[in-house]
Amino acid sequence: MIVRIMGEGQVRLADSHLTELNKLDDELLAELDHGDGPGFRRTLTALLAKVRELGTPLPDDSLEPSELILPAEDATLEDVRDLLGDDGLIPDGP
Repeated sequence: MIVRIMGEGQVRLADSHLTELNKLDDELLAELDHGDGPGFRRTLTALLAKVRELGTPLPDDSLEPSELILPAEDATLEDVRDLLGDDGLIPDGP
């Protein structure tokens, strides 16, 4: 799966990591629902760090279609609400 982090670039991420990332995504959704700004910031930072850790960066000149687009680390609660799908930021898996 190709994942784009807005403002950073793309990484290739194995589908096998989706379950782990979905745990953070579920936390992020709960924090959004409760308006928990500090928790939201902490979890978004952890989610993006985990994607960077588990993914393999693609070259800057690569033009692969992104299957998943994640917000930038400095995104606001409102920015992320605009990106949410029915499953959150990350789909529930293959």
